[in-house]
Amino acid sequence: MVAALYERKQLIFSENTIYKYVKLEDLRQDIIDRVRKLATIQKRNHVWANLMDMELLKSASLYSRNYQTNEEGFTLAAVLLLGKDEVIRSILPYHKTDDILRRVNIDRYDDRDDIRTNLIESYDRLMAFVAKHLPDKFYLEGDQRVNLREYIFREVVSNILIHREYNNPYPAKLVIGTNEIYTENSNKPHGYGLIDPNNFSPFPKNPVIAQFFKEIGWADELGSGVRNIFKYSRVYFKNDPKIIEEDIFKIILPVTDMRLPSKTTVRTQQVPSKCSNDAGKISGTIKFLQGAEVKK
Repeated sequence: MVAALYERKQLIFSENTIYKYVKLEDLRQDIIDRVRKLATIQKRNHVWANLMDMELLKSASLYSRNYQTNEEGFTLAAVLLLGKDEVIRSILPYHKTDDILRRVNIDRYDDRDDIRTNLIESYDRLMAFVAKHLPDKFYLEGDQRVNLREYIFREVVSNILIHREYNNPYPAKLVIGTNEIYTENSNKPHGYGLIDPNNFSPFPKNPVIAQFFKEIGWADELGSGVRNIFKYSRVYFKNDPKIIEEDIFKIILPVTDMRLPSKTTVRTQQVPSKCSNDAGKISGTIKFLQGAEVKK
């Protein structure tokens, strides 16, 4: 509770914490190359296209200088977005995002992905888990087909990763259940209660990470995500979602008339009648022999 109070009162964002001993080789070159490519797909003449790796990281504010302490180096945001798994584990050993399908086995789970990697690959795996277990409903917006599932969960997944307080060890999760789909992630709240999409003031939780996601096309302007979740959930789920701003940020999507893809369906096989009769005969024989033994 004291740690949470301290976090709320801080004037700086935890994503800007500098780790002066993190080096360029502690980041993944393949992920740097990938985000450069994603950015140029979004904007043909994107400034990242012609920048060297170090220049790109500085332009994205992932390498910074603290003008109060004169420290400089890679930030927590850089480690989370592009770091090698062992580097992330060393700095944030509790970092993980839990993907859970809980439809049949309510006590445990039917399927699970325990994600402990950088935010770029975390996004991929979260979206893949959703695509695996939720149907892609046909929908036309104007004269164009819209992938409702992708529109909704692009915002939901981005929210889990972008607006999370990473100094808090509470694990983020996305749970697909029978009656609802919900997410939870640690949060530095700027207000409490249900969010009204028509009357709310968006507040950046990790502006550097948010801007990075925007550059590669995985997020839009601040506040548009909430409106999109409401807009497309009314079509896909036939109901309004609930978005709750608290110390643990929650998104609840009510599930109505939702069917699992066949590959995730768990079937309980009935014992054939012949087997049942045989089992009854065997049971009766055992009881007869037991009775004969007692009489003897």
